[in-house]
Amino acid sequence: MQVKVTLAGKKITKIDVVRYPAESGRDRSINSYALPVLNQEAIAAQSAAIDVVSGATYTSDGYTRSLQSALDKAGA
Repeated sequence: MQVKVTLAGKKITKIDVVRYPAESGRDRSINSYALPVLNQEAIAAQSAAIDVVSGATYTSDGYTRSLQSALDKAGA
C-alpha cells in the first residue's frame, strides 16, 4: 500500500492511493469500497488516526501506516 498526500500548509487536501493490492478479485472488490471511505475519513480527520473499515482490516492497516509515513516525511 502506498499513498501520496497533498498538503496546503499542514492541511491535508488530497490523498491518492498510488499502489495497493489488486492481485485477486477479492482484493479489487474490497479496495473499491474501502479506499474511498478511508480517503474521506482521513481528510475529515486531518490525520491517519481513523477507524478501520469493516471487512477491510488489512487494507485499512496498510493505508493508515502508509498515510502516517507520508505525513511524517512531509513534517505534518
